[in-house]
Amino acid sequence: MVNFSQLRAIKPSGFEEAAGGWHKVSSAAGEAKERVDYEIVATLQHQLEGKGPDAALARLRRLSRNFQYTQVESGLIRTALTGLASELRAAQKKLNDAVMDAEAEKFTVKPDGTVHWVSPQEKVPFTPEHTTWADGPGSTITTDPQQAKAQGYADRIGSAIQDANEADARYSRTLDRLKADNNLDVTTSDWTDAQQDMRSLQKSADKYLRHDGIPKDKSPTENATWWKGLSPERQQELIALYPDQVGKLDGIPATVRDEANRAYLPMLISKLDNLDDEKARTQLEGLREISRKLDEGSHPPMFLLGIDDKGNGRAILSYGNPDTSKNVSAYVPGLGTALDKDFATIVLKRAQDTAIGAQRLDPSSASIVWLGYDAPQLPTDSLLGNLDILGEQNARAGAPAYASFMSGLNVSNDNPDPHITAIGHSYGSLTVGQTALMTKGIPGVDDIVLVGSPGTGAQSAADLGVGKGHVFVGAAENDPVTQLPSKAEGGGMLGGAWTGSMTGEPVIAGLGGAIGYGVGSLMSDDNELWFGTDPASEEFGARRFKVDAGPRPFVDGQGPTPAHSNYFDPGVDPTSAANISAVVANRPDLVTPEAGR
Repeated sequence: MVNFSQLRAIKPSGFEEAAGGWHKVSSAAGEAKERVDYEIVATLQHQLEGKGPDAALARLRRLSRNFQYTQVESGLIRTALTGLASELRAAQKKLNDAVMDAEAEKFTVKPDGTVHWVSPQEKVPFTPEHTTWADGPGSTITTDPQQAKAQGYADRIGSAIQDANEADARYSRTLDRLKADNNLDVTTSDWTDAQQDMRSLQKSADKYLRHDGIPKDKSPTENATWWKGLSPERQQELIALYPDQVGKLDGIPATVRDEANRAYLPMLISKLDNLDDEKARTQLEGLREISRKLDEGSHPPMFLLGIDDKGNGRAILSYGNPDTSKNVSAYVPGLGTALDKDFATIVLKRAQDTAIGAQRLDPSSASIVWLGYDAPQLPTDSLLGNLDILGEQNARAGAPAYASFMSGLNVSNDNPDPHITAIGHSYGSLTVGQTALMTKGIPGVDDIVLVGSPGTGAQSAADLGVGKGHVFVGAAENDPVTQLPSKAEGGGMLGGAWTGSMTGEPVIAGLGGAIGYGVGSLMSDDNELWFGTDPASEEFGARRFKVDAGPRPFVDGQGPTPAHSNYFDPGVDPTSAANISAVVANRPDLVTPEAGR
């Protein structure tokens, strides 16, 4: 228990000095992790092979995890000590002000905190225990005019002591928790413990560092202004205490979001690891693969700009720093995409391939995959028989978040006039289109790329807000998703039969439904798709670029939609991948054109 004399004598600066020491530990651990990941591991895995290097890599990755755990826990200790110092300083000031005011009115405050004054009859003491705040016994003296004043000063002194004791108790409980096992392996249980430490500190430090000060539903510009207005110390405290909230703020620096989300990722993994349901298991596979990729390092380097288990999962990753790069793209994936292992392997590779291709043309390029919405969970190989349940609601729901993110890219970019490209694949092209229509042009976007698109909801490229000449479209001839019927036409043929393909060759009779209609090109209006005018049509007015025709549905033995997934892959469709990268790198002169349908 903190008493009157202790609170008067205490030096909060001592706690702050200790906090500064832990800050150095946390910073050193973070820098060491980056050196291990981006220098040592990257060199070993790209230049050496064999059992020896593999064993060394395993140890280095363990070392990296240890550094990350040290960084997180040391950051929490630093924040706890700083919070304790702040609250003790406030209680001490409150006490000293009360004493100073009492003495100014000729009251005497004794070393034990009791308040005395001289009465015409006698000297009457009031102790901090005999105050209204402590529910102690009241004084029996009621006639002395100085009584009320003495009571007030005693209340103020007692309240200050109570504040100090409450802070001491709260932070003591939290600091007692901040202990690590004495071993070299950081396990899921360690991260579960770290998350519990963070929650405990959030409660303890609520008076000092309230989470409601973090912007919510604000614009990227407002978020950036708020962040820049914080001291470096307060910024680090917020990252340590609320990494999940800081990491999702559009408009603040990418390096900050990356640091916060990397700190939160293992905590999220530990949270899902303690759940036993299909969604958690599916997302765990994706999160663990993302974590593995982050640990391994990559070229270009990865930045984790968002991660969450909300809905079907949220994940935003950039290959290359989107703040320092002059050219930045943000690709929205489509049907069936969720936070799972396929996302962490197949979808991330598309962004990486785009970044690598763009950097060949301009090294100052970065490519992002943005899974910030719930894409319809309808696999493309089931799409064509289920068009009747496919609507625009998911795209419209995701549009505000995508608009905010794209605006944030402009706000946080260091270049005076960055070149930003929005990319939509499959249903993601509808999300891009709906964002453009709802915001009358996606904030900050210069070019739009649509590949494998079933339509954008727009009737013309001019409706997308960047000008017809800045809308680029790739549509493989054997991709049935780019040739879906209009809704009016689709309603009358869901039970039909299919006896032909786009090449006119017989395929399989009786498959019926939307696939027969779409793939057989039986539409009465070739320019209308499920979500509006065909982006690849002459009528739409975009710049169509050349892509490979792709495997034929069923005929080539790869299922109903094999050509739908090849647009980004330089190993399968180098022409399409090169064209996408050329747009991203702001080299439209290198795009190979193709006539509209």
